[in-house]
Amino acid sequence: MKNKMTVKRVAALLAVVLLAALYLVTLLAAVFDTTVAGSLFRICLICTVALPLLTWIFIWIYGQTTGKSTIADVHLLEDPKDYGKQNKQDEPQDKDVP
Repeated sequence: MKNKMTVKRVAALLAVVLLAALYLVTLLAAVFDTTVAGSLFRICLICTVALPLLTWIFIWIYGQTTGKSTIADVHLLEDPKDYGKQNKQDEPQDKDVP
């Protein structure tokens, strides 16, 4: 398997690094009892939801603009077994089958 750094992988790693750094700063601020600890905790809570959501949106938009299938694609109405296969309507059907 290739270990190629793609745009999607860089975006995901960047989100993980940002969240880890934010958690570390918040923890250190709480341990040293600084006055900004409460504000950092609120920012941390917001970013815990916002960063993964924004990363998912970025990866989804990247897939839409490049035409590539990404993990952010939503296939709610498709059977997981048929994911990636041709649409069954495009396949020729046997007329002998009732």
